[in-house]
Parts: sequence; C-alpha cells; structure tokens
Amino acid sequence: MKRFWWIAGAIVLIGLGALGAIVLGLFGGEGESSAERLALGRQVYEAHCAACHGAELEGEPDWRSRRADGTLPAPPHDATGHTWHHPDAQLFAITKQGTGAFAPAGYKTTMTGFAEVLSDEEIRATLDYIKSRWPEDIRTRQAEASRRAGS
Repeated sequence: MKRFWWIAGAIVLIGLGALGAIVLGLFGGEGESSAERLALGRQVYEAHCAACHGAELEGEPDWRSRRADGTLPAPPHDATGHTWHHPDAQLFAITKQGTGAFAPAGYKTTMTGFAEVLSDEEIRATLDYIKSRWPEDIRTRQAEASRRAGS
C-alpha cells in the first residue's frame, strides 16, 4: 500500500510539472529572462516585421487608406495604431496565420502568416517586444482586453 502512495504521488508531481510547462509555454512564462525574451522579440521583429511595420513600429504612411490594388498599408504597432485594441490570442493568431485567415471572403491583404517561418515562441516574444514599447496605460488596456477575451 505504501508503494501505491509513492507511485500516486510521483504521478501527481509529474502531472503538475507538465501542467506548469504547458501554462508557461502558453502564457510566456519565465522560462527565460524577460530581457532575453525581449531581445529575441526585437531580433525577430527587425528581421520579419520592420520592413513593413517600421523600425520604430510606426507603420506605413496613410495606413488607413486602401491602395489602388485594394490592400491597406501596414498599420503601426505603436500606441498610435490599433494593435493594442486586440487581445493576445487574436494577435498571435493573425501573426501565425495571416490577416486573410480572419477576414471576410475577398478581403485583400499583404499580411501573410508566419507559421512556416517563426516558432510559436518567436511569435510570442515578438508580440512581447511590441507591447514593451507601448506606454503603461496602453499595456494595461490591452492586458485587460486579453483578460476579458480569456487569452
């Protein structure tokens, strides 16, 4: 009987450890330091996002007006844009799958997904980097939108 409790306890501990790893992976836990995570996010942003969204997250000029081909210029990811209006899960999904995956049929976009290019960790680190550049009040509002959305 004593052996049963040892085995049961070990199973519970392994299960809790696995659950903790899942939670940390999903919510950007502290598996690496914040500085390392933001450095990764900055690196990925500079390599894959800045060409369209700007080195300072400023977006393309006149980003609210459609081009002749029907696409919109890349929006800013700084506090002047609308990125912070969206919860984390939606930002992650758009980055991974592209805007077209969530837009109505026929919507024209140049924002492709990065599922084949970036790991989930790289996407999360990039979003963390973008959010780190926002003023505190904007970060708070975006975090609340994420909480309400359950992400």
